[in-house]
Formats: sequence, C-alpha cells, structure tokens
Amino acid sequence: MAVLSKIRERSVFLIIIIALALFSFVLSGIFDSNSPLFNKNVENIGEVNGDPITREEFAQEVELIRSRSNGRSNEMMNVDIAWNNLVRQKLYKSQLDKSGIVVGEKDIWDAIVAQVQLQNSPMFMNEVGMFDEEKLKEYVATLKESANDSEQDKLAWLNWLNYEKNVKANLEQNTYNSLVNAGLTSTTKEAERDYTFKNTNVDIDYVYVPFSNIPDSLVNITEGDIKSYIKAHAKDYPTDASRDIQFVSFNVAPSAEDEAALKQELIDLISNREEYSNAAKTTVTLTGFSEATNLNDFFSTNSSDTPLDQNFYTSTKLTPTLRDSLFNRDLNKVYGPYKENGFYKLSKVTGVKQLPDSVKASHILIPFVGSAIADPTVTMNDEDAKVYADSLFNVVKTDKAKFENIAKELSADKVSGEKGGDLGWFVYTTMIPEFRDYVFENKVGDVGVVKSQFGYHIIRIDGQKNPQKNVQIATFTRRIEPSEATENDFFEKAETFASDLTSGKDITELAKEKGYFVMPVMNLKEFDHNVSSLGSQRQIVRWLYEEGTKENDVKRFDIENGYAVVKLNKINKKGSHSASTVQAVRAKLINDKKVEIIKERSNGALDDIAKQNNTEVKSAMAVSPASPVLPGEGRFVNVAGVATQLNENSEPYTVTDQTGVVFVKVNKKTTPTILENYMNNKQILERQLKSRNAQVYNSIKENAEIEDNRAVFY
Repeated sequence: MAVLSKIRERSVFLIIIIALALFSFVLSGIFDSNSPLFNKNVENIGEVNGDPITREEFAQEVELIRSRSNGRSNEMMNVDIAWNNLVRQKLYKSQLDKSGIVVGEKDIWDAIVAQVQLQNSPMFMNEVGMFDEEKLKEYVATLKESANDSEQDKLAWLNWLNYEKNVKANLEQNTYNSLVNAGLTSTTKEAERDYTFKNTNVDIDYVYVPFSNIPDSLVNITEGDIKSYIKAHAKDYPTDASRDIQFVSFNVAPSAEDEAALKQELIDLISNREEYSNAAKTTVTLTGFSEATNLNDFFSTNSSDTPLDQNFYTSTKLTPTLRDSLFNRDLNKVYGPYKENGFYKLSKVTGVKQLPDSVKASHILIPFVGSAIADPTVTMNDEDAKVYADSLFNVVKTDKAKFENIAKELSADKVSGEKGGDLGWFVYTTMIPEFRDYVFENKVGDVGVVKSQFGYHIIRIDGQKNPQKNVQIATFTRRIEPSEATENDFFEKAETFASDLTSGKDITELAKEKGYFVMPVMNLKEFDHNVSSLGSQRQIVRWLYEEGTKENDVKRFDIENGYAVVKLNKINKKGSHSASTVQAVRAKLINDKKVEIIKERSNGALDDIAKQNNTEVKSAMAVSPASPVLPGEGRFVNVAGVATQLNENSEPYTVTDQTGVVFVKVNKKTTPTILENYMNNKQILERQLKSRNAQVYNSIKENAEIEDNRAVFY
C-alpha cells in the first residue's frame, strides 16, 4: 500500500535496495542451520516409523488436494490435509507389514474393477452394454503410452496413478480394520450386564454440595503441586513447544475525506464537461453519464468497477434503493451518487418493456465445430450449421408435428429432444441472453432461429404468463477504497507503534494511550497458520519460530487490508506448559482439595450432612444411566452410574461429579425384566466396538515414531 508510493518516488534507489535484500535473504537461507543444504534431518518432509515422506510425494499430494479443493482451501490447509493423508497411509502400511499381510497389484486391480462408477461407464461397455474389463485395461495402457505426448496427457496419467494409490490406501486401511474388528467380540454375560446396568433405575435421596460453596481462598495449591500432577499425568498434557503473543491490527479503511472525494468524482461524471486533451492539443467535450448513449464505451472509458448490466427487471427483482427511486423514473434521468454495499453509484433507466414473468418454449439445437457442446461427431462448421438450421426452420415453422419429430431425431439437446424439444416453463434469468431475449420479447406461436455459444437454436414460443413492466437500469460504480494518503497514514501509525514497542514501551499501556485494541493469542504451535482474528498468517507463525526471534521481540506484518504489529510475549519450550494448561490443572487440584474438605466435615445420615454443609436433603425419581438428571441441579452421570449399583436403604454413599460432591441414599431400586436371550444385546455391543475405527487409528498414531519437518519447508 504505502510502500507503492515510495517506490514510485525513489524507484532506482529502492530497486538496488530490494536487490541487495533479496541477495541477502537467499544467502541467509542457504547458510541457515535449518537450511536443507546443511541439515541432513530435513532432506525429507518427515518420517513415519522410519519410512520417509519425500518432498516429491508430498508435493504431489499437496497438488492433488489443491486441485480437488477448487480454491476453497488455503495453502497451509492443503499442506495439513496432505500430511495427514500420507501419515495415515504409512501407518496402516507399517501395521500390515508387521502382520505379514501385503496388498498386491491384483488386490488393487480387483478393487478398481469392482468400482460401480467404472462398471457403469459407457467407455468400458461392450456391444451388448456389459462391462468389459479388457476395455478398461486398454484405456489404462493408452493413458500410460500417451503420458509424454502433452501436459494434458501427463496430467491424465498422474491422476490415474493417484486413483490407484488411493484405492490401495483404502484397501490397506480396510484390511487392517477388518483384522482388528475380528477380535472385537462380546460375551453373552457382558451383554446381560450391560443391559441390566443401562435399564436399572433408582429413587434416591441426596445432598448436593457444589464446589462453589467453598471459597478458593481456603485452598492452597503450590507450583510444586501443579508440576507433580502434570508429571504424573503427562499423556493428558502434551508438552509441544508453543508461543504466546499479543498483537494490534491496523485495518486500512477509507476516511470521510476519501468518501467525499469519491462522491465528487461521480458528480463530475454526470454531465458533459470540457477537458484539455494532450493528444488533440485542444479542449474536448467529454460525454457525461446523463447524455451517454454508448454505455459500453462510457463504462470502459471511465473505468466502472462493475460491468454494465443490460438485463430487464420487474420491480420485485430490484434492490429497495432502485425499486423506490428508479422503477418509475424517466428514461436517462440520473439518480445518485448514492452509497450501497461498499460502492458509490450512479444509475439511470435506459429501457422499459412489457415482458412476461415466465415462458414455455421448445427448441431444436444444431451445434457446429467449436460450439460449447460439440463432440467429435459434430462436423459442420458455423456457416453450414446456419444453412442447415434455416432449412429446418422452413420445415417446422408451420407444422407442430414436424417440429416435435425433428427435435426427437436431430436435436443435440437429447433431454428436451426426447420430449419433442419441450423445455417447459422458465423465468427470465434461466436461459442464456440470446435465447432469453427471443422468447421473452416475441409472441406466443412465433418460431425463429437464434445463435448462441451452444449452436443454432430453432425456437418455438409455446406460452407466456403475466406480462408486466420491466426496466433496464445502467449502474456506474466506484468501489469505496482508501486513498494513498490514508494508506500512508495507517502505515505510519503501524510503523510508529512497532518502533515505540521496540524501544521498550509496554504494549498494553501504549495501546490504551493510542486508543488501540490489544488481542492476546496463546499456545501458537509450530504448524499453525491461523492467528486469531487475523486469519491465515503463516508468515507470523514462521517468524515466531525463527532461531533469532526472542521474547519481547516486535515486528510489523503486512496483512490483508492493513498491518499487524506483533509482540512475542513468551516462548513455551517443549517440556514446558502454557499458562492455560497450568490454570486448568490448578482448577482441577483446587476442586480435588474441596472434595477432601467436604468429605471431612460430612458425617452421619443425610440430614446431618445437609446441616454440616448448610443445605437440604432432596429427592429424585427414576434416576438411571439413560436419564442421569437430578431435578433443578442438572446432569450427573457419575451419580447415576454409582447409585444404580447400590443397595436399597444402605448408608449414604459419596460420589464426586464434575461440579461438586453428592451424598446418595437409595430408597427404591427397580431392575429390568430378565430376558430369555441376550443375543441381540450382544450384537449391539459388538457393533459399538467395531464402529470405533477412529480410536484404532489414534492408538496406532500415538505409539508410532513420527518426525515432522514441514515447518522447514512451509
């Protein structure tokens, strides 16, 4: 933004500076200790149990993901998906290798041949309409032989190889999961216990003592307590390196002065004006929007930010602004400038017509070589197709039966052709402009020939409904954008703020003084790309993990629509824990201490326990694992699970749940009816076990040795 104006002012000087900077950057990359040239550990993107993920296969996978996404995902999302795909493939392959099972070429081919989409493809069917495996083999052989003929042929062959690769990966995954599932069984006794547990319910009296009844100030948790707990539960608290930052964003937005100048610019375009022409060496008259008749030329010459719309609209299809201000306005009388959806606009009515709101029509389509639907069977050029379409027109314009028969036999549009060319009813915006204009602007019964990108259409108008007023409105626009002066102002603000922070000023105090908002972000990992409200900002994350970046370092980054000034607050090294983790563990230990306090002061019957905790005894009916609700308190899964296992009229039992301690006494216990056969319950249990394939994969991954070097390359 602001940099562009400075380049214009000092172009030669800055070109030299940029060249030196690029040279320095290249050299620093070469001699950096992380450079692939000097670090043998980063020759590959990563390893899975010793099996390398090479740069070549990773790049191919990323490209495949990118092409499939059609631009819906950013680069780092593609990288993440590619990484997860390859890790999954190699993990399953290593498990099958350990099991002595190999997915061979025949297994892959059999799986390909069994694909429904291939079996139903006309490409691979024989003369009697049956799938022919030999045709598929011939197709694959042709792909391979033609791979070097052109880029398109090469891409087709690579796509087939990727297809085979995916089939193999799915086979390996399914084969391994089948092996695991074969061992996931249940006994009839387990099914009986599960049925009884889930269907037993109890009527209880209870005393609920929430943790909030005890002030946190009464509980003392030391740093040593927290460290000891984390160490004992290391798997629950991963210790990957992370970074904590704060940032201030400077979103460049147009000022009131920018909007006023833009509005005046459009006012100046309304009427004819005199302007000196350097080319003509004299003053010339420039046509204003109100007088312009060649609107395509006007929009092009004056650089409208949106194209000229030449469609006609009913009042209901217009925006509220256009409907209220222009639908009944005189032709060529300008409305505006007005502000709408981030633009300043000028509009005028350029045409009025009575058009139906829907039309029923039929057509016969004759394509020519180069038209949008032309296949290898089309041999007529444009001129020949026009002569042919005119000859058919002469035949069908007076004979409805002939129109339908010719449509069935000769129309390239096979869908409508089967119905005698009938396209049914459609509205104004359905068809391409050439076709639409003919059927909406002519009369029922008219037959004509129209050329479009698809070929020549012999059209018959079969019906029209609801003729009403339609208007054509030309709208010239300018996007409301910040001026160069505004961009420079924001750039200077961001630079000054970053400079002040670098000199030692506190980010919170300085932001408060300037009226800026400081956003904290905790636990940014090395492979993250999203940075809070800034969205995808891989450049920021890479800087945080560069070898020379230290705590309290500050840097300004260019972001979409502005700048961000980022301060690195804390480097959480691998093995250390973030503030949020420490806070969560502290809360857990505080509650554990509160459980001890509650238990120590709670003795005797429920009435006694209620008095000791300054609360009351309550009751709940039909509590079960399927309905673990204590009325007025919420869901208590642990209480329901324990209470259904207690005997009637036993002593109060203490249960710790998520929000407090519950003392339970069972008054009545209702067990379910004994079944003659638990086979159905056994099958349900086994289906539940076998549906946990994700857990199988997570377990494999947790116990694998995975080396991830993506951060060096991306």
